[in-house]
Amino acid sequence: MTSPSLQPGRGIFRRKPIDTITEDTGGGGLQKSLGLWQLTAIGVGGIIGAGIFSLAGAVANEKAGPAVLISFLIAGIASAAAAFSYAEFAGMIPKAGSAYTYGYAVLGEVVGWLIGWDLLLEYTAIVAVVAIGISGYFNELVGFIGLDLPAWMMGAPGTEAEGVAPGSYKINLFAALLCLLIAFVLNQGMKNAARFETILVYLKVGVVLLVIVVGAFHIDAGNYNPFFPYGISGAFAGAATVFFAVFGYDAMSTAAEESKDAQRHMPKAIMYSLGISMVLYVLACLVLTGMIPFAQISSESAFASAFSDVGLPVLGAIIAIGAILGILTVLFTFMMGVTRVGYAMSRDGLLPKWFAKTHPVRKVPTRFTWLIGIASALIAGLLPIGEAAELTNIGILLAFVIVCAAVIVLRYKRPDLPRGFKTPGMPIVPIIGIVFSIWLVTFLAPETWLRFAGWFAIGLVIYFAYGYRKSKLNPDNAESTEQ
Repeated sequence: MTSPSLQPGRGIFRRKPIDTITEDTGGGGLQKSLGLWQLTAIGVGGIIGAGIFSLAGAVANEKAGPAVLISFLIAGIASAAAAFSYAEFAGMIPKAGSAYTYGYAVLGEVVGWLIGWDLLLEYTAIVAVVAIGISGYFNELVGFIGLDLPAWMMGAPGTEAEGVAPGSYKINLFAALLCLLIAFVLNQGMKNAARFETILVYLKVGVVLLVIVVGAFHIDAGNYNPFFPYGISGAFAGAATVFFAVFGYDAMSTAAEESKDAQRHMPKAIMYSLGISMVLYVLACLVLTGMIPFAQISSESAFASAFSDVGLPVLGAIIAIGAILGILTVLFTFMMGVTRVGYAMSRDGLLPKWFAKTHPVRKVPTRFTWLIGIASALIAGLLPIGEAAELTNIGILLAFVIVCAAVIVLRYKRPDLPRGFKTPGMPIVPIIGIVFSIWLVTFLAPETWLRFAGWFAIGLVIYFAYGYRKSKLNPDNAESTEQ
């Protein structure tokens, strides 16, 4: 029976009763194939990517200097505040959908819808941005080995490089094909896809460890002075930038239904992935800023350039390859995340149930995966990276705010619910997550807010025109069933 302190609600604020949330297999169900370390690898794959291979260098050079490691620590602490909240929910509600499902169960259907609708755009845009970033490395590699590919396939319109005639670029073909490739891999079944991801993560972590170990022998302590060349404020400004390199566990948590023992493994995987990533981030930053003066650090290829500067160009090339692999795992994690959010929304009736059908053998949401693959391919192929990047960030922060708020509400409204993991320092820790996320939102450009508002408006129209009526929680819906 649902506790009287948290009634199911009515209208747009009706809630999925947590006591009766089961793994609805109306669309065929998802296959349980992920163990603890596979989940952790997916989390690490989503967190470590462009942040360590390029963002760390840019922040060190332009904002924080050697204090970039402080920037990562600040961002890590703030991210951990939200991670604790995700871990509590993941152990309590082992369902696909992550923040969408948590918001739906605690704060109501319209809140869950808005989070889910927002994450569909944010995660898809992240996939496109990552693919565009990898295509940049690909273009450099093509030039290095002397291949002369047609300019029309080398970039999106409006991104012409030096020496290329204006209007020559028509599509970023490599980025588009990469999105479709990841969609294909995900559709081969979660067990096979996770094996692919895990192998790449091991290779990536190996490259990072190589960087740390070899780089440690080339540290000059004098490069750490001054440690705060841009002042303490520079370290905080850097934290606002690198924060977007220390989440990824949120996308991993969307795979809860595909975990063999989600209630035990998901909380551990969230904390392990963030902990491992933060240790690697801090050590790598310590090495990077110790090898060369911060003013000489490349903003685009920090580690590769640093090792070339100390006479190890071959290692720099290896690092460049590792960067490509590292960024590729981010693409995998977020595409997996967005497909699971969409699958959960479709299964709940808020989006057409046609998308919730899973493959009869592989047990993956094939239809929605191809939809996201095609959508991200179009964005990656036709938009410059700057325009694509502007579609990201704000929704992730909103999801963090909602999850942190929801864990506080549920802790006091339903203290009786069994929890495999409890957020420590309640309610201070979740409040830290809320405050930090809201603070970061203030750094976003006005254009980002306008796009965000426009996407929200479209979402509300779709919700009231379709989702509200077709929801499985709508008592007037003939297909309504008990959750």
